[in-house]
Order: sequence, then C-alpha cells, then structure tokens
Amino acid sequence: MSALPSESSLSVVPTPLPSRATSPGARHARPLGLYDSWWTLAGGGLAVCAAWAVSVWISVHLQADATLHTAALFIHLASLVLGFGAVLVADYYGLLWITGRCTLREALDAASRLHLPIWVGLAGLVASGMMLHPNPSATLTSVKLVMVLALSLNGLQAGMLNKRMASQTSGAPTTGLLAWGGATALVSQVGWWVAVVVGFLNSQH
Repeated sequence: MSALPSESSLSVVPTPLPSRATSPGARHARPLGLYDSWWTLAGGGLAVCAAWAVSVWISVHLQADATLHTAALFIHLASLVLGFGAVLVADYYGLLWITGRCTLREALDAASRLHLPIWVGLAGLVASGMMLHPNPSATLTSVKLVMVLALSLNGLQAGMLNKRMASQTSGAPTTGLLAWGGATALVSQVGWWVAVVVGFLNSQH
C-alpha cells in the first residue's frame, strides 16, 4: 500500500515528514569559542587588557573607608592563597608527568579542573586591590600591576596550550608544545611570586 495519500487510496499511513536533522536550513553552527583560533584568543586578550585598564583607573579614583579597606585586604590575601595555591598544584602535576609518575591525560585533567580557582583568585586580587588605595606611580605597585596583567594574559593562552596538548592522542607532545608549556609555567611562577613579594614589601610600609 502506498504511504502517500491519493484520491483512490484510503491509506492511513501518514506521509513521512522531512527529517530536521538532514535539513540544511535546520543545521546550526556551533558558537565560536574562545580557543577556536588565535583571532578569538586575541579578542579575549584585548578584553582582558581593557578590564585591567578600567580596574587601574577605578583604583586611582576609588576611596574606601577603613572597614571596607580591611575587608578588601582579607579578600586580597585569601585570593592570593587560592590562586597561587592552585597554580602550585597545577605545576606539581606537570612535574609528576615529567618524572613519569602520572600520565599526560591525568596532568591535563588536573590542570583543567584548577583553571577555575586560578581565575577566581586572580579576579579576587584585582577586585580587592582596587579598594586598597594603590599608588600606580610607585615602582613596586607598578611592577605588581604589570605582573597581574601578564598573569591574566598568560592564563588566557594557557587554555589554548591545554587544548593543543589534549589533541595529542598518541605519542609524546612535540618539542614546540613542551617549550610552550615550560614558558607558560615560568611566566606563571614568576608573576605569582613577584605578586607575593611585592605584597609583603608593601605591608612593611
């Protein structure tokens, strides 16, 4: 019996509708992601730079009272512990992989889970720092501000590195990826340690 209704047929079989999955107009492209290309990553970097500049401008013009200053100082220290602690754990997993004590997949999975606390710690540093009356004209403060920007950009491109590393389905990562990972870890360690030292020196004044 025909599946198509006609004047001479009493077929009750419904006419099949075109599948939406195969309809060209029904297909939707996946939203463009941050790490889909270097162009999108560069756009993210420009947004980070703009946010950093706005935070510096606000810190110069914002005057917080003593209570708010104390609360901001506590958040600043807590954010430093959270962010830097997560960075140390991520780098520790990197060392475990280098020494053969864990697989590359395990190291990458651990690093990906630590991205959130690292970014939360960094964001907390910036937000609370705006209420601590920083003096951008002071050398130590300027160094710390530059390190915060460097850490933000470094963390941004680290996501691309993690994606490239994860795409290595077989064999060891290439020499280029290993050098990229080493440079990323070095910038991260230098930036966070400088932030810690500058914070300590500023607390002595």
